[in-house]
Amino acid sequence: MSYTLLIIVLPAIMFLILGLGGKKMKPAFAGILGTLSLSVITVLSYMTAYEYFFKIGRSAEGAFGTITALNFEWLKFTDKLHIDLGIMLDPISVMMLVVITTVSLMVHIYSLGYMKGERGFQRYYAFLSLFSFSMLGLVVATNIFQMYIFWELVGVSSYCLISFYYTKPSAVAASKKAFIVTRFADLFFLIGILIVSFYSETFDFATLTNPNASFVQETLGVSFLGFSVLSWAMMFIFIGGAGKSAMMPFHIWLPDAMEGPTPASALIHAATMVVAGVFLVARLFPVYLFGTPEVLEIIGYIGCITSLFAAIVACTQTDIKRVLAYSTISQIAYMITSLGVSGYAGHDGLGYMASMFHLFTHAFFKALLFLGAGAIIHAVHSNEMKDMGGLWKKLPITHITFLIACLAIAGIPPFSGFFSKDEILAAAFHTNKFMFTCLFLGAGLTAFYMFRLYYRIFHNGKDQHYHHEPHEAGLVMTIPLMILAIFTVIGGFVPFADLITADRLPFEAHIDWTIGGPSILIAVIGISIATAMYFKKSELPDKVANGFNGFYRAAYRKFYFDEIWLFITRKIIFNCISRPIAWFDRHIVDAFMDGLAFVTNGASNKIKGWQSGRIQSYATTYLVGALCFVFVFAAICIVCFICK
Repeated sequence: MSYTLLIIVLPAIMFLILGLGGKKMKPAFAGILGTLSLSVITVLSYMTAYEYFFKIGRSAEGAFGTITALNFEWLKFTDKLHIDLGIMLDPISVMMLVVITTVSLMVHIYSLGYMKGERGFQRYYAFLSLFSFSMLGLVVATNIFQMYIFWELVGVSSYCLISFYYTKPSAVAASKKAFIVTRFADLFFLIGILIVSFYSETFDFATLTNPNASFVQETLGVSFLGFSVLSWAMMFIFIGGAGKSAMMPFHIWLPDAMEGPTPASALIHAATMVVAGVFLVARLFPVYLFGTPEVLEIIGYIGCITSLFAAIVACTQTDIKRVLAYSTISQIAYMITSLGVSGYAGHDGLGYMASMFHLFTHAFFKALLFLGAGAIIHAVHSNEMKDMGGLWKKLPITHITFLIACLAIAGIPPFSGFFSKDEILAAAFHTNKFMFTCLFLGAGLTAFYMFRLYYRIFHNGKDQHYHHEPHEAGLVMTIPLMILAIFTVIGGFVPFADLITADRLPFEAHIDWTIGGPSILIAVIGISIATAMYFKKSELPDKVANGFNGFYRAAYRKFYFDEIWLFITRKIIFNCISRPIAWFDRHIVDAFMDGLAFVTNGASNKIKGWQSGRIQSYATTYLVGALCFVFVFAAICIVCFICK
């Protein structure tokens, strides 16, 4: 399967072509060229998935193996420790190839219409290619350091796309916020990698994720502050994943990332950046489960609390893209929690399978929601719900596809979100009731805020007067919506338990109606409340908001996390740490170096006459020096003679 190298190389080449020569191309040609390249990559990814899952990937015993399509040594430190670059194919990496390329292709096609006429059109497609290259390289990495390299490239790509409208101060601030927050988390990721590699003497995933790996037992005996060194390392690695996947308290960058173009938001939220943290935990899952189960439990608690928190905040937001941003945080947290409650073999590994299943289904309906939001914004020229209403007749295709996505994320059968969310709830219910309760309440809130969004866009405010009559976008924007809607409808019927499991052996999965029934019920309750409050304009939402008063206001302000971070960074880090360090640097380090320079300059001024270039001066100096030497030598001889 060496042709898979093209999946990585083509977007890199396209980035260079569009980035260096894009200005010499017509915008339409640059967009079509980028889209055609991604089309080829998508076809190759589907070929890879078909060949792996249905031809050569499964052994005679029924387990899926690992295929190393390419691997070569790049940097060598010791005989055992070296950084390789290569392509590793296993169930989750092949699944991610399909997800990334499908969503990225839809974004490329959609952007031909949405971004038409934008300044920097060619630059935008260059950044899309860089983003696709970065994420594809990340998921097929053969070792954790290769993953880290592409991990950082994903961060750079997101910075470029979020700050695409670089003349807007808000876009610049949002891109810096995303970059700084994720870099802070990535520092811990790097520390974790270094600790693991020090004890295991390898970066290779095949060795690290072997359930019988010897380094796991060796590091468990080495402790620091009451925890094993491996526990610290795996927690640090997860912090890197929490930063990318916007888990609390690193979630603050994601809502502001909406400043980038809406199609780019679909790419960031649905298929690339924010699921990288989930993929990281899944890739290292055997290490977490067999080496540091306490860290895996902490990961589960962080996920369930983040999920409920983000769902509450989403209920109060008025910018449609920010509602979807907090929805993404909540859904990614679902996946994180599902990994936290998972075992390894058979039905014990239900959480792992469910997490990957939800990653798969979420990619399509969340991309559909963001691209639908883009079509709405394109029609009404506003992100705010108050400027919308009654659009169901004016945007019929967008309306139907958006409704399908809302039903899917709310967990209504037979749409895909129901099947994957039900498996997550079942895994949590049989493992940890607190986590299940958080996720269950989050499911009801998800249905509520999504249909609050749906009604306020398409129904509430039927008498809304628009400055420009809204109309449906062209086929180049609506076709991707329809394709993603099809994936959203049929995605839940993919036999995931037969394809992607923790131990790579299939098991029989079925809907647990003792969980599925109540999950449908709470979704219907959430939709019903949203219908009563928002289907028609009324004073009920204001009364409810006033009834909750302080809590509603706190939720609207995102529970003041931004203010807390500003306080920590400005008052504590800057004032209490950075300022003293700056004073020490300026008055001690700089003063010492300035003193050395002063002494050196003074001495050089005194002796510079010795190199005047005048022969007489050199002769005089030589004569004086020789005489001094003679006198000193004579004095020493006399002293020695007297002493003798």
